[in-house]
Amino acid sequence: MAFVRSPRSLAAVLGISALGVYARTLAPSVSVIDSGELSTVACTLGIAHPTGYPLFTLLGRVFSMLPIAAEEIVRLNLMAAFLTALAMTVFFFAARQFAAWAMDSGAPQGAQQDRAGVITIAAAGGTLLLAFSETVWSQAVAIEVYSLHILLVCLLLLLFPRATAVGMVHRRQDARPWSLFAFILGLSFANHMTTILLAPGFLYLYFVTQGWKRDAWVRILSMTPWFLLGVSAYLYLPVRASQNPALNWGNVTSLERFLWHASGKQYRVWILSSTEVAGRQLNYFVNSLPGEFASVGLLVGLIGLVVVWVRKRRAAIFSLLLFAGCVSYAINYDIHDIDSYFLLAYIALALWATCGLVTIARWLSARLHLRGALLAGLLLLPCLTPLVVHWKGSDRSTDFMVEDYTANMFSSVDQGAIVLSYQWDYWVSATCYYQMVRHLRPDIVVIDKELLRRSWYIKELGQRYGWLVNQSREEVDAFLMELNKFEHGLPYNPAVIQARFVAMIASFVRRNLPARAVYVTPEIEGEFTQGLQRVPHGLAFRLAADTLFHSTPFPDFRYRPITGDDPYRINVRRLYAEALVARGAYYAAWGDGAEAERSYSAADRHVPGILRQRVPSRGSSGR
Repeated sequence: MAFVRSPRSLAAVLGISALGVYARTLAPSVSVIDSGELSTVACTLGIAHPTGYPLFTLLGRVFSMLPIAAEEIVRLNLMAAFLTALAMTVFFFAARQFAAWAMDSGAPQGAQQDRAGVITIAAAGGTLLLAFSETVWSQAVAIEVYSLHILLVCLLLLLFPRATAVGMVHRRQDARPWSLFAFILGLSFANHMTTILLAPGFLYLYFVTQGWKRDAWVRILSMTPWFLLGVSAYLYLPVRASQNPALNWGNVTSLERFLWHASGKQYRVWILSSTEVAGRQLNYFVNSLPGEFASVGLLVGLIGLVVVWVRKRRAAIFSLLLFAGCVSYAINYDIHDIDSYFLLAYIALALWATCGLVTIARWLSARLHLRGALLAGLLLLPCLTPLVVHWKGSDRSTDFMVEDYTANMFSSVDQGAIVLSYQWDYWVSATCYYQMVRHLRPDIVVIDKELLRRSWYIKELGQRYGWLVNQSREEVDAFLMELNKFEHGLPYNPAVIQARFVAMIASFVRRNLPARAVYVTPEIEGEFTQGLQRVPHGLAFRLAADTLFHSTPFPDFRYRPITGDDPYRINVRRLYAEALVARGAYYAAWGDGAEAERSYSAADRHVPGILRQRVPSRGSSGR
């Protein structure tokens, strides 16, 4: 088998194949959650949400300027595909190295000593399982920081064992492997702080191979400058923040704010919040794990773990610490989009799966005397199961949901309108891209209600819309005085800070109603619009200071098919339908049964059965 004798060629084939699949299933536009925000900071050299992701931002800027697609968002989605495919190439070598170490009963000798090429075939199988696992594939088809994170983690899993002389022909005493490892480690931290989850496994392997002697500690000190060189990419944050970029999350212009941002201070409230959260997230992980690898990967991975535990206890402990450290952290993080935080656990499982495939291959070779292409085929074909099983769910090639929803939201509001919303996942994040990069509807003032709880955001609103903040200066300053206590860990009264928060937002609304159209989206609580009438207007509600009837145009929602049944797509379909239901209820209350029925019928076409859930009696008349 020529490809077995040339692992580099096989790695290239795997990487190119993965890239081909990712490109074929690539999202053609902005996606949910942070896609719009991340693409904006990449295109404009802005500051992203904590922890800032400076390395990703700088790399994204390069990709955003490449002539590889007509629009910036497609170039950045292609970047995600390229980085993930490159990560799979690196993982192939890391898996091959790990299996050679774990499956060799003697001293580690390296993958090249497996004359039958079984380890090389198995590493290819493990790579296929990981490349087309549900979460890894999802990171490859739309811009996110985890594509680069996967690449850097795979590089570290390749470099660190080599530096400790595990899986190498000879023990190298020079500093170059350690320096390279330390530099990549710093770069990885400059992209995503969950690199810290490697620490339990890496520290164990380091001290168990290098000992606790003086030389081991001196080596750590010698690596420090290289690590600091890599992590120095974080200097981008204060330098760029001082230049007031278009999106300047956190206003990282002081040491205090830098530490807040780089450490992700604002997210700490969601970490270690309760045992109930940990139990719920653990249950989610356990239940979703078989499907992550289409069951095949989990089964083969468990076989591999058992074999590694028996044959090479040190390798088993190292990989178990990677797995357990990742899961222990992730289950204690109370967010709904938690899947990407399990990535290191999935990578560890793919390492075990490689060892499981080696075991199966050797059994087939010994018992059935299978060799060559037949053995490779029997081993690799089942590893393509995730590709087949996950294709439909991972294919984002026709996904224009966020783009269409944003366009429909834009068409729902008048020129120069103010829109108060908390729909970050569906359109507020996307609005950053469309307003700041594509320059669509820059006349609209979009205010994220929850970001108003952060002082940097109020300052940014003041820089972009000075009139908005200045005419509510009294309420803004009163809230900022209480917010300062909260942000600096000083004693504060929750009732007072909430009251001033509500007063500030109410001021933004009422002070602008005489001159501008002001809208809220459905999730905005009534306390912010007390005494005002909400008039259904497309996907939003226009606020009115009177109690009169206001005619609204029939919503002409235009969007391409929304396929899939994940929560985001279910919610967006429901938002379209509920907007029509709200309009129907409004017209019914004013006695216009015909217009109410028109809205209800349209809502039922968007989400069949929505009327039974939301409107007990159709076409009712009278106020």
